[in-house]
Amino acid sequence: MSTSVSTHVLDTGRGEPARGVLVELFQGDELVATGVTDADGRLRLAEDLEPATYRLVFHPASPAFFSRVELEISLDEAGKNFHVPLLVSPFSCTSYRGS
Repeated sequence: MSTSVSTHVLDTGRGEPARGVLVELFQGDELVATGVTDADGRLRLAEDLEPATYRLVFHPASPAFFSRVELEISLDEAGKNFHVPLLVSPFSCTSYRGS
């Protein structure tokens, strides 16, 4: 069973999924995976990851105060999917570990 990372980005200011958001996954300075959210704001970013600390970097597509949101995440359990939603609006953002 592989360890994976997925996300769901929602534009809470508009009340809709955030389409076309560039998302990057780094381990240290190494880019491990990159992708763009689909029409529903979802992205299955990477699979077969080793347990480690990673940086998840979001680049929201719509003009907002947050042009980049970076989260450091610890993938501490092998064989799990780590789902990391991001809710972003013109002047706030929040994230959590989803399921």
